[in-house]
Amino acid sequence: MLEGLFQPMHLLIIFGIALLVFGPKKLPELGKGLGESIRGFKAAMKAEEEKPASTTTTAHYDQNVTGG
Repeated sequence: MLEGLFQPMHLLIIFGIALLVFGPKKLPELGKGLGESIRGFKAAMKAEEEKPASTTTTAHYDQNVTGG
């Protein structure tokens, strides 16, 4: 179903539409913001993986609060 979704011609068409909608001056700013957000997301995922699993105690807390 998605095997032919991101072919080079499709990407060129998407880029052309984005260029028409946002203009040539705004497009580099949008790309920079997108790149920074992807880097931030990857850094947060890496930090989450490095966290020890024993720090999550919400299940124990929920049992005590609800009386279970």
